Amino acid sequence: MSKVMAGLMYSKEHEWVKIEGNRATIGITDYAQESLGDIVFLELPNVGDTFEAEDTFGVVESVKAASDLYTPLSGKVVEINEDLVDSPEAINEDPYNAWMMVIEFDDDAAVNNLLSKEQYEEFLEENA
Repeated sequence: MSKVMAGLMYSKEHEWVKIEGNRATIGITDYAQESLGDIVFLELPNVGDTFEAEDTFGVVESVKAASDLYTPLSGKVVEINEDLVDSPEAINEDPYNAWMMVIEFDDDAAVNNLLSKEQYEEFLEENA
């Protein structure tokens, strides 16, 4: 069973989101990491890039496959995790500590489209 953390929100594309004011820190879930296998490469956006919800913001590659990363909220990238680009294997060790980017979002209502911990656990069970 994949680990799902309390205090975070989740997308159906298996990204986790930590909301702090109008900022959202985004990474991939334990389920996504387990499904991909050992991650060996990560491509992230540039600071200043803007995205609409569900846009592709990057790529993660593992020994099994490559997968697009989707932003769960619309917004502007204000920070990326440069250390993670240099050491993408950190995602394998602790995906909830391996954040990828921080965006500033302006549509508070869009947060309601994200899943709670319990809703995400149900989603995983239904799609197992």
